[in-house]
Parts: sequence; C-alpha cells; structure tokens
Amino acid sequence: MKIIILGTAYPYRGGLAAYNERLACEYKKLGHDVTIYTFSLQYPSFLFPGKTQYSSEAPPAGLDIRRLVNSVNPFNWLKLGWRLRKEAPDLILVRFWLPFMAPCLGTIVRLAQGNKKTRIVSILDNVIPHEKRPGDSCLIRYFMGSAEAFVAMSQSVLDDAEVFDRSKPKVLTPHPIYDHYGAKMPREEALAHLKLDSGYRYMLFFGFIRDYKGLDLLLKAFAEKGLHQNKVKLIVAGEFYNNSEYYFRLEQELGLQTSVIWHPDFIPDSEVKYFFNAADIIVQPYKTATQSGVTQIAYHFEKPMLVTDVGGLSEIVPHGKVGYSVPPDVEHIADALTDFFFHRKPEEFAAGIVEEKKKYQWETLIEKITGLLKQLP
Repeated sequence: MKIIILGTAYPYRGGLAAYNERLACEYKKLGHDVTIYTFSLQYPSFLFPGKTQYSSEAPPAGLDIRRLVNSVNPFNWLKLGWRLRKEAPDLILVRFWLPFMAPCLGTIVRLAQGNKKTRIVSILDNVIPHEKRPGDSCLIRYFMGSAEAFVAMSQSVLDDAEVFDRSKPKVLTPHPIYDHYGAKMPREEALAHLKLDSGYRYMLFFGFIRDYKGLDLLLKAFAEKGLHQNKVKLIVAGEFYNNSEYYFRLEQELGLQTSVIWHPDFIPDSEVKYFFNAADIIVQPYKTATQSGVTQIAYHFEKPMLVTDVGGLSEIVPHGKVGYSVPPDVEHIADALTDFFFHRKPEEFAAGIVEEKKKYQWETLIEKITGLLKQLP
C-alpha cells in the first residue's frame, strides 16, 4: 500500500514523533510505501509550554518525512487536503491527541477522502484531553466525523470514542513497546554515565511534568515513611510544563533536598537508555491518564513499574506481576515503594516483565489496523 502517516515527526521531539517514526519503519519493513506528513508549524510558540518543540538529535534514517502541515492556517489545510486527494494514497493514518488539532487534521482528511479511494484510520492517543477547555466537545466531534475507523490504545480512550461515535469500526490495541532507545546495559555503566552513586537505589519519574502526572504525590510519598533516609533516591528526568517552583518548594518542605536528583530538561533519545538502566523502578503516579509511552520504554528495558490505577495504566501494568498498580494517593504509593525497596528482591518481577512485554508488538498494531480496513465498506 501507499500509506501516509499524518502527525508529528522529526524535527519535532517527543513520544508522538517517536511513535509515528517507529510505525513508519514497521510498515516499510513489510514492503509498504510510507511517507510521514508532519508540521511546518505544530504549535504557535505562545501555546507551547516547554523550552523548544524541536529535537536536538540527528534525523531518523531511511524515512521520508515532509513538513507540510500548518496547524493554524486554513488555506494550508485546504491545499494539503486537495493534494492528498490527488495523490490518492491507499491509507492515511492520522494521529489525534488534542482538540486544538481537530480543525486542521479533520479538514485535511475530509478533503483527502473525496477521491473515493483513500481510507482514513485515526490512532487516538486521547479523545477527551487531560486538561479540558471550553469548546473541546465540538472540536472532538468535528474530528471524529472525519475518520472512518479508530484505533484506541486503552479501554478508557475506547469508551470516550464511543461517546462521540457509536457506528464506526473501532479496535483496542495497547501502545507497542518503544524499542528504539538502545539496549539494556549494566546498571553500573548507566550510573557512571549519570555520575550517580552505586551505593544507592533509584526510582525514576520520567517525562514532561504537568499537574496530572502527580509528581507532587510522589514527592510526598517519598517522604512519607522515611524512604529518603534509607539509601534510596528519586531521579526526576523531564521538562517542566507548569510551575517548577511549586515542586522545588515542596521538596524543601519535605526535607528532600539531598534525595531528589533533578534533570529538568527534555531528555534526548540518545540519553534515555542511561536513565532507565540506572533505575530500579519506574514510577508513574498519575492523577489522570489514558495510556503512557513511559510504560513501554520500561518494558523494553525490563524494569519494574509503579503506576496508579487511572485510565489504562493498570491494563498495561498488572499488579504483582510486573510491579504495582495502586490508587492515586500518597499512602498507597508510599506503601508500594516501601514494599519494593524493603521487602522485594530486585529480580522478583523479572519473569513477569519478560512474559508481559510479548503482548506489545508493533506487528500486532498493524494487524489490528488491517482488520479495521477489512471492516470498511
């Protein structure tokens, strides 16, 4: 097939770009003709909370990535929609993660499918956003009306999709493993690279920092039962997308100044392996969630996880098999961390992780998309 992936890719950074690029590689491996149409302008600078939208890494090898989409220019949407209608790819895979993108992406694919050949399948990261705004529902409905079928990566997203559309084909398939960040390495090598003391054990909070990700819950849990006084440290690796002073002030109030190691910048792809190989456990204390790419990096490096049972996280991290799935409150998070560091052997979850990660293959995602196409008239 001739396939267009419509969404974020290099030179933009982050999980959306990584997912689209990895999916393109998988389709190319199967012999398909794949092009990614990404943004010339993704977010206007005043709407972007981080330091930069752009990657500092080299471009991914072997991929055809074209910067053609302007998220705020309706004339661009019309031009690109007509272009795609004329090019007539067999399949457009369009990512949807934010209502802000609905007018742009929805208009482009509505025009493209006018050729009566191109099929439109949307991969839904979120339907209802974590941080809601007036008008979201209207924008979501506009986008949902533009696609013919949907892939959801968690049951909560699938349920949200059903609220907005009950008739079109939908399938649930979990987020595949992010296996492009390098290989496992000895813990000591990773610690040495990060200049960390091998006499401590480490938990890792990874990814950009927003209120819904619950870093404040983790800081309070870390101080709750004296974990920070028992050769345990917390690594926070990710860029602040909201008020950093709140977390630094909380760190001081809780007496954690010597127990938290801050890397408050976006972590380049080439550095990700060091953080995950150095950590004993990956902690995602989210207050709300759909699914998370962080769990799929943890699976790749075969690391135990602690997640909260919100959204689809507990679907991916079965409690007691690969780690912990607990309610999103300080006491339960603290109890799980205490159990892990004081009552568990490091290898205790290893077999469960190796077994569970087999479920999350890119081949499965492609099979599910193919199944959806067969359902279309």
